[in-house]
Amino acid sequence: MAAGEQPAARPRYGNWQKPPSAGIAGLPFGQTIGVLGALVVVVIVMQTSGPLIGAGALAIVGAAVWALRTRDRDGVNMIDRTRRRAGWWRTKRLGAQLYRSGPLSKVVPWGTCQLPGLLAATRLHEFADSYGRPFAVVHMPTVNMCSVVLSTEPDGDALVDDDQVDQQVARWGHWLATLADQPALRGASVTVETAPDTGSRLRQEVMQNLDPAAPAFAGEVLDEILTTYPVGGSSIHCYVALTFVLATSSGARRSLEETVRDLASRLPSLTQRLEATGAGAVRPASAAELCQLVRTAYDPAAAALLDEAAARGEVVEMDWSDVGPTAHEAGWSSYRHDSGLSTTWLMSQAPRGAVTSRVLSGLLAPHPDIARKRVTLLYRPIDPARAPEIVDADLRAASAGRGAGPTVSATARRSLAAAERTAEEEAAGAGLLEFGMLVTATVMSNREHADARAAIDSLAGASRIRVRPVYGSQDSAFAAALPLGLNLPRFQRTAVRGGGVR
Repeated sequence: MAAGEQPAARPRYGNWQKPPSAGIAGLPFGQTIGVLGALVVVVIVMQTSGPLIGAGALAIVGAAVWALRTRDRDGVNMIDRTRRRAGWWRTKRLGAQLYRSGPLSKVVPWGTCQLPGLLAATRLHEFADSYGRPFAVVHMPTVNMCSVVLSTEPDGDALVDDDQVDQQVARWGHWLATLADQPALRGASVTVETAPDTGSRLRQEVMQNLDPAAPAFAGEVLDEILTTYPVGGSSIHCYVALTFVLATSSGARRSLEETVRDLASRLPSLTQRLEATGAGAVRPASAAELCQLVRTAYDPAAAALLDEAAARGEVVEMDWSDVGPTAHEAGWSSYRHDSGLSTTWLMSQAPRGAVTSRVLSGLLAPHPDIARKRVTLLYRPIDPARAPEIVDADLRAASAGRGAGPTVSATARRSLAAAERTAEEEAAGAGLLEFGMLVTATVMSNREHADARAAIDSLAGASRIRVRPVYGSQDSAFAAALPLGLNLPRFQRTAVRGGGVR
C-alpha cells in the first residue's frame, strides 16, 4: 500500500426484513378479513338487538384488535402467547411431554430406542452417488420428503486475506441463489456444531506416527502434549442438509428410488460448487455418520465412548431405530434428554443495519460455559417465477404502510427503502429466499444451565441478533436444529409418536 493510501472499505451486508403487511393497523391479511367480518356482525347486532348490545360487541372486537396489535420485543402478540400457553397445558395434561423407550417402554415397540417427536416416522437409507461415494438419505414419508446431508470441513477465516473472504462470501451467496433452480428442492440448512474434544483423535494420530526409536525426550514431550492439549479443547463440525420433495416439477408424486437416482447424479456438482464457497472438503455423510451424530446429540455422554472406539479402529454398528434417547422430558423452556439438558432459541430479529462477514464469528465459536452448541441456519428458496410477484407485493405493502402524511416514522421509511432495494436486486437477477436460525445449547447438569443461557444471550447480542427460547416446543426445536433437513412448515400437523407415558 502506498504512503497515505487509505485501506479499502470492507463490504457490508444487510437489507433483510420481515415481509410487511398492508392490512388494517398492520395486521396480516387473514386477520384483517376476520376483523372486517366481525365489524359486519357488530353492525347487524346493533340493528337487531339495540345499541347497548352492539356497543358491547364492538368493545369485544376492539379488545381483540388490541390484543392482536400488542406485541412484545420479539414480535409475538398476546393472542399467540395465550394460544401457546394453552397448547402447553394440553400437552402436559395428556403427558405428551414425556417419552420413554427401550425394553421398559410401554409405547415403543420391539424394545428399541426410537427417535421421538418429529423424527419418529423418519427412515434412514444409504445409496451411492455417481462417484461411488455412499450417501445417507433421511426419508420422511409423512410429509413425502427426503433429505441429503453433506459433511464439510471449513478452514475458517484465520490467516485468510480479506479479499479472499469477500470472494467466498460472494460465492456462498451465489450458491444460495442457485438453490431455487434445483428441481424439487424445498429447503436447505447449515449446521455448525461445537463439542468438547476428548483427545482420542489426537492420541490416535500421535500413536500411529510414533517412532519406537525416537529419543526419550521426544517421547516425554509427546506424552505431555497428549495430556495437556485436549483439556479445554473443542471440535467443530459443519453440515449442510438439502431437503427435496418426492415429486416432479409438475407435482406428480415420485418414489424414493426415482428421486435418489436423480440425486445420485446431481450430488457431485452440488459438492463441487459448495467447496468453492470456503466450505473446504465436502462429501456426503454416510448412514453410520448420521447415526453417531444423532446418538451423541441426544446422549452427549456417549461421545467419549464413540471416540475411543474410533481411536482403537473399532466400528460401532448402529441402527436408525435405536439412536434415540431412552427418556426425555420436554419443559416449557428446556429439554432433558438422557445425559444432556438443552435449550433451543430461535432468531426473532435479524441484525438491523449492515454487518460484516464476521458478524456470526462469536456465536459460532466454542464457548467454555457450553458443553455442546449447535447453530443452524434454515433457508427456504423461493421459485424464481414467484419472486417478482412477491417483491412487488412487499413493495406495495411497504408503500401503503408509509402513507403520505408529514409524520412518517423512520421504521416505515426504512422498510420502504429496503423493499425498493430488494425489488431492484431481484430485477437484476438476484435470488430470493427466506431464512431463520436456531441455536441449541446443551449442558450436562442443572447447575451449568443458567451459565449456558446467559452465554447465548451475550453471544447473540454481540452478533446483533435477537433470539428467544422456543417456549413450549423445545423437543421439536431440538430436532429441527439437527442437521437432518426437517422442513418445519410441513410438520405442523404431524402427530407425536411415543409421547404420553402411562
